[in-house]
Amino acid sequence: MSRLGQWAHMGSMQELTDTQNERDDRNLPIDRVGIKSLKHPVEVLERDGELQHTIADVSLAVDLPHEKRGTHMSRFVEALNEHGNYLDVRDPGEVPRQLQKRLEAERAWVTYQFPFFRSKEAPVTGKRSRLSYEVRLEVEAGKAERESLVLTVIVPVTTLCPCSKAISERGAHNQRGIVTFSIRSSKVIWIEDAIEIVEESASSELYSLLKRPDEKAVTERAYDHPVFVEDLVRNVAQRSEKQGSILWYRVEAENFESIHNHSAYAEIENEVG
Repeated sequence: MSRLGQWAHMGSMQELTDTQNERDDRNLPIDRVGIKSLKHPVEVLERDGELQHTIADVSLAVDLPHEKRGTHMSRFVEALNEHGNYLDVRDPGEVPRQLQKRLEAERAWVTYQFPFFRSKEAPVTGKRSRLSYEVRLEVEAGKAERESLVLTVIVPVTTLCPCSKAISERGAHNQRGIVTFSIRSSKVIWIEDAIEIVEESASSELYSLLKRPDEKAVTERAYDHPVFVEDLVRNVAQRSEKQGSILWYRVEAENFESIHNHSAYAEIENEVG
């Protein structure tokens, strides 16, 4: 028998102390306890039915009653690994449901954050390239039959300043911005749907690859659609409220100003209806 086998045999011969199950007398429940920043491969279902392979940063947590000293950290990883790598926005709740059962918890949370790529066609030449976005899925399982899902997309855009356009004889300053758009909905909203709501609200969307005719078209489109950071968040908010199934949203926009050494920022959060 190998030394590793001997150790395993010795471990099976004796009962190991389970300190996590010891009683705690401080009478203080813990809201969330678990693990963070676990890298995990995922296969994300796209709107067109294709699977996108990427790497997620995963956090998992449960609530802990006042009488329990600790939780069993290994069970978080077990639940994630046994679920597999498949991630579907239509039913992302399998892992938090498993955590509830394994850890006898009333509530469980799982958050996935990962880069998500879209193939985009340049507006004139049709050259294709991939643009990356950040996506976050926050799933909560509680006493209700349906899990709560918050979808967040972090989308880079172009904005052109309306004031600069109005007062300048030649051109107007523009800049890249980042929009963080979070939603909770009554029906499935695909990652691509949320990204498109943001991109349609900006002066222009971004592309990884542009030839000169494409650059001309993108520049002119931005000039024809100037938006302040205030306009940008209002545009996203307005589209969210007209979408029909969005119950709650929060939109944050930060413009990395090209003629200032600071950013411009705006935010709207609202319950729809």
